[in-house]
Amino acid sequence: MLRSCSILKNNITSIAIGGFDGMHIAHKELFKCLGKNGAIVVIETGYANLTPKIHRASHTSYPLYYYPLEDIKHLNAKEFLDLLQEEYPKLKKIVVGFDFRFGTNASYGISDLNSIFNGEVVVVDEFSKNYIAVHSRVIREYISSGDIKSANLFLDKIYSISGLHIRGQGIGAKQFVATINIKCNDFLIPQAGIYATFTVLDNKRYKSVTFIGHRLSTDKKYAIETHILNKNIKNISSNIKIEFVEKIRNNEKFEDFDKLKKKIIEDIHKSKVILDKITLTNGDKYEK
Repeated sequence: MLRSCSILKNNITSIAIGGFDGMHIAHKELFKCLGKNGAIVVIETGYANLTPKIHRASHTSYPLYYYPLEDIKHLNAKEFLDLLQEEYPKLKKIVVGFDFRFGTNASYGISDLNSIFNGEVVVVDEFSKNYIAVHSRVIREYISSGDIKSANLFLDKIYSISGLHIRGQGIGAKQFVATINIKCNDFLIPQAGIYATFTVLDNKRYKSVTFIGHRLSTDKKYAIETHILNKNIKNISSNIKIEFVEKIRNNEKFEDFDKLKKKIIEDIHKSKVILDKITLTNGDKYEK
């Protein structure tokens, strides 16, 4: 069980409980109910791939506490509530989603919370966007099918992945355009294709176009590579973040390099047109 500062826990009066993969727009409805001394209790299943591991923390100002499901799934309702009240001795409010289940075989629900917890239980109704219920599962389906615009709408932010800079083929800068190759293990990777993106290097955000998939026209190997628009970045940091704005096209095979290069130039132009229309929020900006 991952535990943070006990002094901070002693001040917490309200918690929101859930998996919270994606920290999406429906999750934020729960967080709105927390108030001043709130915290987020993350039940970690090990399957989170929208905001894996510690990446949830960058999307909220509330402290997060992680509890592996394997450590608590055997608890009955009273044991689970006893654990929470031991961890958070001033706990007065618990916020959950309408479908919250817990305990052995997920046998317990909201009625059990209400009957056992000597405090306020806030149940947040299902949240919909464009008449579609917002769930992490739905967002994963959008990303896997390349519908990044819908995923971003449900996330209420730009979907991003983070990874490490790795060595590529070495022919991009010679034959086409220079690209940065990324290895990414923890995140859900969007459908193969070409995307208008922002790439973040050393906390600086650049307009970019990103390729995902097997390099059908060259070595057939799978790659994630991004080209920075109108910039020549010489010293590339080891940690790279890619923010996906919109899919431009599917992956294609070209019979010769001239046709491939022509298509890449088209992709760069389309990406620039798309990104020029984007207004970043939360004080974010990109390098011009």
